[in-house]
Amino acid sequence: MVPPVTRPKLSRPLLPLLLAAAIVPGLAACGDDDGGGDAEREAFVNATTTASTPSTTVAAAPADRETGAKGTCREVDEPAPRADAEVAEPDPARLSGAWTVTVATSCGAFEIELDAKAQPKTTASFASLVRAGFFDGLGFHRIATGFVIQGGDPEGTGSGGPGYQVEEEPPSGASYTRGVVAMAKAGNEPAGTSGSQFFVVTGDDTGLPPDYAIVGKVTKGMETVDRISDIGTDAPQGDGPPSRPVVITKATIKKG
Repeated sequence: MVPPVTRPKLSRPLLPLLLAAAIVPGLAACGDDDGGGDAEREAFVNATTTASTPSTTVAAAPADRETGAKGTCREVDEPAPRADAEVAEPDPARLSGAWTVTVATSCGAFEIELDAKAQPKTTASFASLVRAGFFDGLGFHRIATGFVIQGGDPEGTGSGGPGYQVEEEPPSGASYTRGVVAMAKAGNEPAGTSGSQFFVVTGDDTGLPPDYAIVGKVTKGMETVDRISDIGTDAPQGDGPPSRPVVITKATIKKG
């Protein structure tokens, strides 16, 4: 299973779920640091894979539902956990050429330019999941304010995945700056391990080490990513489930 990111291991950075299991009940932290600054961020990242993010159910008030106009998020129901989430491993195993994935959400859409040249196996897996409709109907289960937003978990807890894993060493100079999309993993998994959980960096620079496989970068619709981030979380430390559901309505891919 591929969990969210954590700070040196993408904890605070997003990949891991909440800050640390020790700090947030119900979440499993992968980092062993005692806390504070980078240590907390690391625990945060590592907690993503095996940690469970408490589900947040928001009762929709019909009179308050938004229209989905530009600049707003439609009110949607919390996605139900998907039991039959396992899919076939990617074929082909490596992606080449220029590809763009469009992620439509209840808060708008954003586009990701896949980095197939640097991470051919990781992007092939991501593209395969998109083609299979794997992400459609899933929610963003984690928001780390000023750090990352994370989604792609069929269970909605931070511990689900597609039933397989891909391992591909990230580029040595990998930098997780604003708009970069990378794959979450547990702190005890090898660098570059990925499943289906991904995170989008919302801060200027997470300061994470090159441990997370990179999918690509948001080239259009960063305002949508910020809109999702601005929903925030009621969890301690500003890292946890969104204060109200955000759903991926459809993910599509095109070449060129």
